[in-house]
Amino acid sequence: MATFAGSAGIILVGSTALAEVRSYSIDETMDTLEDTAMGDTSRTFKPSLKNFSGSADVFFDDTDSNGQGALKPGSTAVLKVHMEGAGSGKHQLTGNILVVGRTISASFDGMVEASISFTGNGALTEDTI
Repeated sequence: MATFAGSAGIILVGSTALAEVRSYSIDETMDTLEDTAMGDTSRTFKPSLKNFSGSADVFFDDTDSNGQGALKPGSTAVLKVHMEGAGSGKHQLTGNILVVGRTISASFDGMVEASISFTGNGALTEDTI
């Protein structure tokens, strides 16, 4: 079974690499529909709609206009996460996103950072480059 080093990861906004990525997370969820009926002795459920959301933490870079600059609240994009780096046959997640938040923070002894949060707009696909 293969494992990947997080330091090899790349996030693309469309075809542009997102600059200064520190970390990311992708959360996939699925709603359920209860189909328990009178007389049943246990609750039962059916699968329903899927969704994904996530965030990317970066060092703020005001020159990254097609990456970080394209990910402001209200914007949409195609997001690709290459978990093991670029190259043919490498693992990736791809989905359309709606950016729902951005937090910029700093401390006197640290770098200016940004956290960008998004929700999926359609399906998240998992395949290879």
